[in-house]
Amino acid sequence: MPPVGVTVSLVAVMQKIPTQESVSRGPGQKPRMRAGSAEVPRASVTGTNAEPDTLMERVLAPANLRRAYQRVVSNKGAPGADGMTVADLAGYVKQYWPILKARLLAGEYHPQAVRAVEIPKPQGGTRQLGIPSVVDRLIQQALQQQLTPIFDPLFSDYSYGFRPGRSTHQAVETARSHVEAGHRWCVELDLEKFFDRVNHDILMACIERRVEDKCVLRLIRRYLEAGVMSGGVVSPRQEGTPQGGPLSPLLSNILLDELDRELERRGHRFVRYADDANIYVRSHRSGERVLASVERFLKQRLKLTVNRNKSQVARAWSCSYLGYGMSRHRQPRLRVAAMSLDRLRGRLRELLRGVRGRKMARIIERLNPVLRGWASYFKLSQSKRPLEELDGWVRHKLRCVIWRQWKQPSTRARNLIRLGLGAERACKSTSNGRGPWWNSGAPHMNQALPKKLWDRLGLVSILDTINRLSRIT
Repeated sequence: MPPVGVTVSLVAVMQKIPTQESVSRGPGQKPRMRAGSAEVPRASVTGTNAEPDTLMERVLAPANLRRAYQRVVSNKGAPGADGMTVADLAGYVKQYWPILKARLLAGEYHPQAVRAVEIPKPQGGTRQLGIPSVVDRLIQQALQQQLTPIFDPLFSDYSYGFRPGRSTHQAVETARSHVEAGHRWCVELDLEKFFDRVNHDILMACIERRVEDKCVLRLIRRYLEAGVMSGGVVSPRQEGTPQGGPLSPLLSNILLDELDRELERRGHRFVRYADDANIYVRSHRSGERVLASVERFLKQRLKLTVNRNKSQVARAWSCSYLGYGMSRHRQPRLRVAAMSLDRLRGRLRELLRGVRGRKMARIIERLNPVLRGWASYFKLSQSKRPLEELDGWVRHKLRCVIWRQWKQPSTRARNLIRLGLGAERACKSTSNGRGPWWNSGAPHMNQALPKKLWDRLGLVSILDTINRLSRIT
């Protein structure tokens, strides 16, 4: 969080900027809906002479900007294409805010190009992120905070991604409830390069149904069309909404709400988290029919493509959703998907590379945040054996590290004796000719370094953590 003095001084500067004169409404104009009214408000039309209560002025209100600034600073994040860091934001805004505000109200502000960053995807390959400048992140966050109350109440109850008060756990529980109700076939939808293929005209048409403020609409369009800088070259963008900006998740929900409403109109049971959507039906035949019809709808109405190689119709217990799988019981039990277990093992292997000379306490400190976060996410799992095996695998890896650190047979024998093994057994164990992995899983190392010792050293047990979280909830 930024120092209190920085935030206060920044907001004080924003408050000193005078707003433009308000323009009175003509006698034929309809009164504007207030945010607290029964209906969802529509933002009023505004030109360069903005009224005090236009959407753009609410976006630029000091209180809203203070919240946006605190959120951007707390999220930290890498610099954009201009190289400005989050630490530089307060000074820049204090100096240039009058110009920025005037240009935003006049509809003359043009966002900077986003910086392209490639990150690995869990299933292989890479995903391109677009990192906006910190100034654009501030403006996008301020926009998002005012647009969310307009759009979020209208979204489907089966949409869970990037929405206040909703979570992945709720999405997984909803998926389980659909299967429990007898819809035991799953249509897994995979949208091909969704964030790269968003049609700007269709998305803007969805936004215009609820937002009439021309300044806001123009600004959103410009954020969609902002170029991408890669290797020092800026490429124009005709479609897509790059992942990496605060506004992108809301825009994706606005567009995919069209899919949600179509599925609801057809009476389907489904769950969607961002662009991950599963539809649950009663038979394989129904699933194939639904997949074909939804593919047509997405292509014709939203100009989106279904990746047939990654989409499928299968039994619910053969599919995974948001890292979870299900059992085939009549009342299905949630479990950790095999892919999620493999991914964690891969992550832990990376963390354990090059740790041979480090103290075990430091190694455990390095592993614990990953183990604790993973256990917190998979706390809904009702299948304990894979978690117990995973805990054993982690301890096995750490015993292997210790066995390698001891190096010499005499050192290994001496340490095994110190940890409670008899001298004869310790000497025999260290001269068996086997490798480090075999020895670290053998009875002599299990006895010398049991689970209770790792508990005393502070190593997080995934199974124990999930059991504790289950009792709390």
